[in-house]
Amino acid sequence: MKAMLVAFVAIAVIAVGSNLILGEAGFSSQDRATGAAVRLDN
Repeated sequence: MKAMLVAFVAIAVIAVGSNLILGEAGFSSQDRATGAAVRLDN
């Protein structure tokens, strides 16, 4: 049971950490899909 809880915590930490890192690195879908001819609301 303890190993399963540790695994759940590790999954949550990896998911949140990767979301923050990729968002700051410019790999969000908004950053990747926009170009000079695309206007998005700010």
